[in-house]
Amino acid sequence: MFNEFYTYTAKLFNKQNKILLAISGGADSVAMLDLFSKTSYMCGVAHCNFHLRAKESDKDEELVKNLAGKYNYPYFKIDFETKKYATENKISIEMAARELRYNWFEKIRQDNDYQHIATAHHQDDLIETFFINLARGTGIRGLSGIKPKSGKVVRPILFADRAQIMAYINHEKLKYREDTTNYDVKFKRNKLRNDIIPEFVEINQAYKKNILKTIERLNFTNQILQKSINKVKADVVHEKDQQLFFNIAKLKQIAPLNFHLFELLYPYGFNGEQVDSIVESIDGISGKCFYSATHQLVKDRDYLIVALKQNKLTKPILIANNQSIANISEQLSLQINTISITKSFKITKQANIATLDKDKLHFPLEIRNWQKGDYFYPIGMGRKKKLSDFFIDNKFSKIEKEKTQLLISEEKIVWIIGHRIDNRYKITSSTKNILIIEYKN
Repeated sequence: MFNEFYTYTAKLFNKQNKILLAISGGADSVAMLDLFSKTSYMCGVAHCNFHLRAKESDKDEELVKNLAGKYNYPYFKIDFETKKYATENKISIEMAARELRYNWFEKIRQDNDYQHIATAHHQDDLIETFFINLARGTGIRGLSGIKPKSGKVVRPILFADRAQIMAYINHEKLKYREDTTNYDVKFKRNKLRNDIIPEFVEINQAYKKNILKTIERLNFTNQILQKSINKVKADVVHEKDQQLFFNIAKLKQIAPLNFHLFELLYPYGFNGEQVDSIVESIDGISGKCFYSATHQLVKDRDYLIVALKQNKLTKPILIANNQSIANISEQLSLQINTISITKSFKITKQANIATLDKDKLHFPLEIRNWQKGDYFYPIGMGRKKKLSDFFIDNKFSKIEKEKTQLLISEEKIVWIIGHRIDNRYKITSSTKNILIIEYKN
């Protein structure tokens, strides 16, 4: 098995790559860890304790820690309140564990300069995922299988099945932990593994070989399909300000519309049922919204507009005097700098940079969501203007309005962040100190 592993991983990694190994303590990940230990790859071990199985979870953690020590690999570990997270986010335990671990793996990868995250998926996982997606309802993409490499995540034992892995475990006399919940058929994957797939074995002993071949063909079919979909996308979609605009008039010329729109929206988390609803609304009034786990879609007059889902601030963010950075979210921040005015100073016209008279401001400043009734004094105007009118005049979409945030001083708008400053805080001939704020994403 090692020779197959060595050949397979040579296609996935460079010799210089650092690889973070996701190790649960189960047979699959323990086998992967041992295989990597026989190579020259630089590795680290990451383990999540989800605290779902009481003392069993702690014993898993103890085993993985000992294995990391045995192989002399850096060890990273985290504890999660998985049930609490699932309840708060209204998702299943399985989905909660997935989100928690992959978010954490990526953080460890970035913080410690690993190029890849290796998981111990194998051929049986590939087949189980095929059936799960088939039952859930999906397109060709969902049936074309787990990929050996998806972004930073790699699956270096995808060439092997569970029988090969167990044979390797037994031959090498490796210790591993058996997860007793693997036999609990209330979980979809376990129901497939323990009850349904054995029925296929009775029907045809070669079922595994045949399904893997089918998945391979579907993967090739999907590659051909995506070339066609990319041509459609180039014609009907354009991007502006990190938003995607799907031209409705052009979409309506495509047949079958539901199929093509599903393929176009699938990367943003929208499912087939949602796409059917979107198509039904395409001739309706503007403003209808649809949400995936990560994105939101708004049906506007001429476009379907897709953007990352915006999480509104639950409370204002305060900015102290002489503060150099203010983080609005994981993706968004304000960089802040104070300078004294000089004769050579020129005001930038970039919308993402606010150049303000600092002495007119009162700290702490605050960042908050916009609210109905908010108004400001546009540059060059001596009278106030409602933000709602500003949105209409500048043809803000519903998504743009939802994500608009304000910089506030003493309850007065200083800056519609990323768009327009207030006339009351502009640079004048009497300005001495300048506050420069740059909006970054």
